[in-house]
Amino acid sequence: MPSPETWVAICFVCFLLLLAYLGVHRKLADGLDARQARIKAELGEATRLREEAQALLAEFERKGHAAESEAEAIIASAKAEAERLATEAKQRMEDFVARRTKMAEAKIAQAEAQALADVRAAAADTAVAAAEKILAAAAKGKVAEDLFARGIEDLRRKFN
Repeated sequence: MPSPETWVAICFVCFLLLLAYLGVHRKLADGLDARQARIKAELGEATRLREEAQALLAEFERKGHAAESEAEAIIASAKAEAERLATEAKQRMEDFVARRTKMAEAKIAQAEAQALADVRAAAADTAVAAAEKILAAAAKGKVAEDLFARGIEDLRRKFN
């Protein structure tokens, strides 16, 4: 009788022949082929999704850069507008101050002229009143003429 290892080998070969007869090897190959096809499809889908994701990322980055450049343009425009408005406001303020200064200087000059006229009028009134008093004092003759000449001389000194 053969040894137990031989029987195990014979049984194993018979088992393999039975499996081959039943087509298990085809089913295993078909299962492996199906799994391979499924894995290839999943890899293809993953590749396609990855490419779509990269395209979306590139598009979002492009939109982000466009938004940043647009924001920078808006900021630059706002700064330019603010500078223009500040310059315009400064110019308006300078014009306003210049007009007010001219008006104040004109008022001051007018007030000075009025004050000078008032002083001259008061001096003239005083001179007339003094002359009237002198004449009314009834100074006659040489004394009256000397007083009159002295009053006129005083008036000349006051006006000059």
